[in-house]
Amino acid sequence: MLRRLVPSAYRPVLANRVFRQLILGFAVSYFGDGMSFVAVAWLAIELAPQATAGLWVGGAVAAYTLPGAVGALVFGRRLRRVPARRLLLVDNVVRGAFIGAVPLAWFAGLLTLPLYIVLLAGSSLLHAWGNAGKYTLLAELLPDEQRLAGNSLVSSLEFAATIAGPAIAGVLVTYVSSALVLGLDALTYVFLAVLVARLRLPESGHVSLIDQAAARGGFALLRSHPELLGLLTLTWFFNFLYGPVEVALPLHVTDDLQEPGTLLGLYWMLFGIGAVFGGLAVGALRQLPLWPVTVGIVVAWGLALMPFGFAVPTVVTVACFMLGGAIYGPFVALSVTLMQAKSPPQHLTAMLAARSAVLLTASPLGTALGGPLTTVLGPRATLGGSGLATVVLGAVACALLLARRRNQ
Repeated sequence: MLRRLVPSAYRPVLANRVFRQLILGFAVSYFGDGMSFVAVAWLAIELAPQATAGLWVGGAVAAYTLPGAVGALVFGRRLRRVPARRLLLVDNVVRGAFIGAVPLAWFAGLLTLPLYIVLLAGSSLLHAWGNAGKYTLLAELLPDEQRLAGNSLVSSLEFAATIAGPAIAGVLVTYVSSALVLGLDALTYVFLAVLVARLRLPESGHVSLIDQAAARGGFALLRSHPELLGLLTLTWFFNFLYGPVEVALPLHVTDDLQEPGTLLGLYWMLFGIGAVFGGLAVGALRQLPLWPVTVGIVVAWGLALMPFGFAVPTVVTVACFMLGGAIYGPFVALSVTLMQAKSPPQHLTAMLAARSAVLLTASPLGTALGGPLTTVLGPRATLGGSGLATVVLGAVACALLLARRRNQ
């Protein structure tokens, strides 16, 4: 009976013993990431003087993500030939060590703001390569027809962690310590590292593990493949236009609607629930036309945001945001599956690392733009404008896709 409840697309994926072990490790690690979403900023607030707290919080959040782009550039020549499992292992060891040093320094009374920023930056330095290793490892484990389902399971776990992780971290930072939450986050990386180190990988012909003859980095390889470069460009602008939402939505709740923070929590909780169900639903489909569906998601997400620009009842925007989560949820799995399908197998790791490095800049830059936009236009207009710009982006991508197919 339990087997019948699992959609047929997921059964062969979940029958893979190594994949089952991996998603257990990913689930634990994503849960830690969900907790750190709250704890990183909260600890910066506790350490910083009140007058400059905003600057230090922004610095801490940036340090926890952006150095990954630097690591992709600096270590590209050495790491693009490293096997995927080793990349994933090293990234988690590094993240566990640096993040684990934060609570140790806190309890020893040695943690200062500059040291905190340095430790966060060190933890993220290899994350673009770790992310590339993760999806390359999935490509090695799964044949083409199973990759969308596998990627959907992994991305849905990540969205699920954004529901549970912040809620538990909110309780812990209030009644225990934000430094302790980061210590728990470090243990989740150690757990995943130990699990990856003990994996016994089967021989796979799906992906060539190492490109021994590669002379070019991932960025040069992407430029030589127009279709993949177009996919990366679309994904970058999609994430960039999402960035202002994270700034404008809280201010929409407090300024436009004059409601408490519980409404903001409801928006994000329903978004996460929608993303989980949307990702799992799309992953259960077979023979999905990847490019048209990916472009369709961009347009549909923009349409889901546009009602925020009008004086509609709150229940309408809440429903639209949950629907938007269901639309947005499958995008990561679809775009990664496209990259896995279209990349030359021997270059997959290098190209995925370049992809991760480029995308690390998109949402932070969009968030940074969201501040001035919200100040000038107001939260409601910023949310609606983000939706409209995203629809235009999807329409342009659709026109280019149709032109390309006509030429072919």
